[in-house]
Amino acid sequence: MANNLVIVESPAKAKTIQKFLGKDYNVLSSYGHIRDLHKKDFSIDVNNDFMPIYEIPEDKNDIVRQLKAEAEKASMVWLASDEDREGEAIAWHLYDVLQLKPDTTRRIVFHEITKPAILEAIEHPRDIDANLVDAQQARRVLDRIVGFELSPVLWKKIKPSLSAGRVQSVAVRLIAEREEEIKNFKTETYYRVTANMMPQGGDTVVQAELNKRLSNRDEAEKLLESCKDANFKVTGVSVKPVKKNPAPPFTTSTLQQEAARKLGFSVSQTMRVAQSLYEAGHITYMRTDSVNLSKLALAAISNEVKENIGAEYLKVRNYRTTSKGAQEAHEAIRPTFIANHEITGTAPEKKLYNLIWKRTIASQMADAKIERTQVDIAMDNCKDHFVANGEVIIFDGFLKVYIESSDDDSMMEEGTNTLPVLKSGMMLELNDATAMQRFTQQPSRYTEASLVRRLEELGIGRPSTYAPTISTIQTREYVVRGESKGLSRDYEVITLKKGKISSRVKSELTGSEKGKLLPTDIGMIVNEFLITYFPSIMDYNFTAQVESNFDEIAAGREKWNNEIAQFYKAFHPHIEEVSSLRLEHKVGERQLGNDPKTGKPVSVKIGRYGPLVQMGSTDDEEKPRFASLQTNQSVATITLEEALKLFDLPRTLGEFEDSEVVVAVGRFGPYIKHAGKFVSIPKEIAPIELTLEQASKLILEKRSSDASKVIKTFDEEPNLLVLNGRFGAYISYNKKNFKIPKKLDASTLTLEQCREIVTDESNASKGSRRKTARARK
Repeated sequence: MANNLVIVESPAKAKTIQKFLGKDYNVLSSYGHIRDLHKKDFSIDVNNDFMPIYEIPEDKNDIVRQLKAEAEKASMVWLASDEDREGEAIAWHLYDVLQLKPDTTRRIVFHEITKPAILEAIEHPRDIDANLVDAQQARRVLDRIVGFELSPVLWKKIKPSLSAGRVQSVAVRLIAEREEEIKNFKTETYYRVTANMMPQGGDTVVQAELNKRLSNRDEAEKLLESCKDANFKVTGVSVKPVKKNPAPPFTTSTLQQEAARKLGFSVSQTMRVAQSLYEAGHITYMRTDSVNLSKLALAAISNEVKENIGAEYLKVRNYRTTSKGAQEAHEAIRPTFIANHEITGTAPEKKLYNLIWKRTIASQMADAKIERTQVDIAMDNCKDHFVANGEVIIFDGFLKVYIESSDDDSMMEEGTNTLPVLKSGMMLELNDATAMQRFTQQPSRYTEASLVRRLEELGIGRPSTYAPTISTIQTREYVVRGESKGLSRDYEVITLKKGKISSRVKSELTGSEKGKLLPTDIGMIVNEFLITYFPSIMDYNFTAQVESNFDEIAAGREKWNNEIAQFYKAFHPHIEEVSSLRLEHKVGERQLGNDPKTGKPVSVKIGRYGPLVQMGSTDDEEKPRFASLQTNQSVATITLEEALKLFDLPRTLGEFEDSEVVVAVGRFGPYIKHAGKFVSIPKEIAPIELTLEQASKLILEKRSSDASKVIKTFDEEPNLLVLNGRFGAYISYNKKNFKIPKKLDASTLTLEQCREIVTDESNASKGSRRKTARARK
C-alpha cells in the first residue's frame, strides 16, 4: 500500500510521474483548480478586506471526495502542482479544502518532469509560498471586480451579453487602433529601379539598385533614357565583416511567435501541444519568461554540439531576461534530454519539439561570420548612382542548425547575392534595367503571434495569460481571424533592354487578411466606449503597472488587499457615475439620413443579435423596421444607399419545383426558404445579389447533404432517427441525442435495439443526476 500521496493538476502529468516514483507513491490529479469564485456571483466580500468567497464546482465534488479519502490514508501528502502563481494557488486550495496538516504535507516544485528532477524535488520540499498565492488571488479578485462591474455597463449602454476585462479590453484596443491606422493610411506609389550589369570581359552578372526611389512614371522613364547612353563605373568598394548572433532559447511568448511563423500554429494550439510535451517529460515547464539555462543543461548542450556538430561550433552563452517581472529562477523552454533529437508523439508534438530542440542547441553555438560587400556604381550622365550588395558566409556557426523567422516579410532576407571581384575604376556594361511600380505599405494587422509580442513589450499580461486573452477576445467576437487571401492589384513594369524601352502591366495579390486579427463592429464600438468613459482601465501604462504591482505582492513587498482597496476606491464610484449617464443616442449609433420614399430616418447601430439598420423611430405610430448587416458590411462605413437595399429582403426569386423560393435574413444570417425548408447562404454570396439559379443549386446541395445524413428511419416511430454526425453515427429521439455503442452497426439497427439504447442512456443519465444530488446533500 502506498504511504505517499502526490497531487498534480493533470492526469497526463500524474501518469508520467507515477512511472518514476513506483508503488510507494500514489499519484493523483486534481484536474486543475478544485475551488474558484462562483461563476455567476460577484463572490467578493468588499466589506471584509475584499476576501474572495470560494466554492467547489459541482463537477469537482467527486474529485475532492476521492482526494480527501486518499489523503487521510497517506502518511505524507506531496503537493506537486506547477511552479508558477497559478500552481501555487492550486496547492493552497488543495491544502485548505482537504484539511491537510503542516507536519504531513510538503510542497514540491520542478522545472521538468524527469526522474532526477522529481527525486531532487522530494529531497528538497518547501512550504506553500503565501506571497505567490496572494499575487494570484489579487489578479483573480481584480479581474472579477473589473469584469463584474464593467460588463453590466456595456449591457446597458451597448447590448446584452457583452463583457469587459482588464487585459482583454486592452488587447482589443491594440487591434482597433491598428485598424484605424490602416483606415487612415494613404497609399503612395513609387518606382524602384534595378539593373543587371557585367564587368567588361566578364561573365558574372552584377545585380544593382538605384540609390533612391523615384516618385512617378515620368522620372522612371527619364532615368531609363539616361541609362541608354550612360557609362557605368565602379566608384567604391567596401567590405565589412559581420557577425550574427543566435536568438536566446524560448520563453512562452517567443515560442508562441516562432511556432506561428514556422509551423502555422495558433497561440492556443502551441500551448496545448507544449503542455502535452511537458507532461510527457519531453520539455521543461512551458509557461516562463526566463531565457536562463541551468548548468546541467549547458553541460549537456555543450557535449551535444562538440560531439555531433564540431568543437569549433560551440560558444557557451548565459542569457539574461530583459522583460518586466521575469523570474530568473525559472528556466527557458528546452528539451529535458538534449540527446533526444526526436520523440514519439503526434505530428504537432514532433514538429514543436524539433523547433525547441534546434533553438536550444543554436543558442549555445558560435556566431555566424559573414563578409558583406557594397559596391557603388556611378553613371557619367546622371548624379544618381546604383548600389550592389552581396554577402558571403565565411563560417555558418549557429545557422547550420537554426534561422529565426520574422513577422515582417520585408525584413526577411532574399538569399545571398554573391558578387564577382570588383575594383574601383572598373567599367561595367548594362544588360538591362527595370523600373517597377511599387506602393507604400500600410501598417500590418496583428497576427496572434505579433499581438503576443506587443503585449509583452508593453508589460501587459504574463506567460500564463497570453493564450487565454487571445482566445477570449475571439470567443467574445470582438475580434475575428481574417479569411481573405487579398485583392488583385495592377502595377506597371518599364524595361530597358537592347536600347529599347517597353512597358507592361502585371497584377499581384495585396492586402491578405488570412490569419490576421480584425476587429468586429462590436469590438470597435466597445473599444471606443471604454476609451471615452474608462480611459484609466484602457491605459497601457495602467495595465502594465498592475502587473508590476502583482510582482511586488509576489515578492512580499505589498499586501494584496491594499492594492485592491486602492483600485476599488476610485473605480466603483466611476462605474456608478457612467452607468447613470443618459446618452442622446445608443453607443455606436450612426444617423445615415432619410428614406427618400417615406422620409423616415435611417440609422445603423448594434442590436441584440449584432449590427443592424433601423428605419423609422420608436416615437412613430408605425413600428420601426430592422435589417441585419451583411458579413462584408460595417457600422462605420455602410452608406444610406447600401442600408436601404437591405430592406429589399425578404424577396421572392421565383419558383423551383413548383414552390416559391424566398431569400431572407434571420438571427443566424441569410437563408433561402423553399417548400417549408431552410438553406443557409454561404458567406461569399451576397443575399441581395443571389439569383434563382444559385438558390436552386444550394437547395439541391442541402437536400443531398441531408439525405446522406439520415442512415435509418422507422415508420412506427417517426421521431426516432439514426443519423450520421461529425463524430460518427448516433440516435436522435425527441430532440435528444444518444450514442451508439461501437460494437453495433448503425445501418442494421432495429427499432427495438434503438429503444434499448435510448432507455439505457436515459437511465444512466438519471443515475448520474441522483448521485450528484446526494453529493450536494
